[in-house]
Amino acid sequence: MRWLDSFSVNRKSKIQNPIWLRLVAIILTFAIGGAVATAQQPAKIPQIGYLGAGTLSSSSANVEAFRQGLRELGYTEGKNMIIEWRSAEGKLDRLPKLAAELVGLKVDVIFAAAAPSIKAASQATRTIPIVFEMLADPVSAGFVSSLAKPGGNLTGLAGLAPELSGKRLELLKEILPRLKRVAILGNPSNPNFRSVLKETESAASALGLQLQVLQVKESVNLSSAFAAMNKARAEALSVIPDPLLVSEQNRIIDLAAKGRLPAIYGTSLSVDAGGLISYAPSPSEMFKRAATYVDKILKGSKPADLPVEQPIKFEFIVNLKAAKQIRLTISPHVLVRADKVIR
Repeated sequence: MRWLDSFSVNRKSKIQNPIWLRLVAIILTFAIGGAVATAQQPAKIPQIGYLGAGTLSSSSANVEAFRQGLRELGYTEGKNMIIEWRSAEGKLDRLPKLAAELVGLKVDVIFAAAAPSIKAASQATRTIPIVFEMLADPVSAGFVSSLAKPGGNLTGLAGLAPELSGKRLELLKEILPRLKRVAILGNPSNPNFRSVLKETESAASALGLQLQVLQVKESVNLSSAFAAMNKARAEALSVIPDPLLVSEQNRIIDLAAKGRLPAIYGTSLSVDAGGLISYAPSPSEMFKRAATYVDKILKGSKPADLPVEQPIKFEFIVNLKAAKQIRLTISPHVLVRADKVIR
């Protein structure tokens, strides 16, 4: 009992000691202060990595559509979201390094536009979610397991270009009823080149058309490709969608005009730039829709669980200024079907 009484007295005296009281007060101050500081720490601002193959200037309308899609979802660049912009400027060999830079920055999601960018991003990371936009089939390119269940860390929007290549030949045939020889311009380095070419060859056989396939891996090959078209007396040209060819669209349009060669393109950007006709999904609409995928992933969704979206609207655009330049008359029954006519 005396021992217990002694302990009680000693403990009481120590607690009442001013030194102990000050120590307790200091500890509580630091504890409360730390809790307040933690509570006041700003939330992490999400980082989006943009990986493009062409020049930002050539796809400025699409880039702005992507930004607009994010703004409509409540994101303001520099305020509650950061975009790290990386573009290969048409030099596709730069893409792996640019993709590695985005991975090194530990961005929360990568938006990869076009097949070469998607390939570079997918090889750079298996963990960071990747949202893609492409004008071809991501399954045949090996990016996803299926459209309904992508699997892995990739998902996004696909234009399924192989199915559209036949329609482009049909439109050329309507504009030029006596058409027999069509040149096909494509980049064999594009993951979708083979599947698009196979579909094009099948459609050409059904339409009774002879194809001249010209492969362009570098921009310096364009002049020789057009020289080969002229030598073979090609009567029309179909350009397979590809970032390299889009970045060189002005040269292609100019060379086609000089050879008075009616050309159809796989993106409306080329017709806006002065090309003759295009039949394709709206690229700006696809870029805008890509923002919804980015938003879902930032809010916790996994790419493997987000089905790949396919466009339901395709645009047929005709440039009458380009037609006049090559002295081509397009019949009214074709023009009336166009979604947009540039006069």
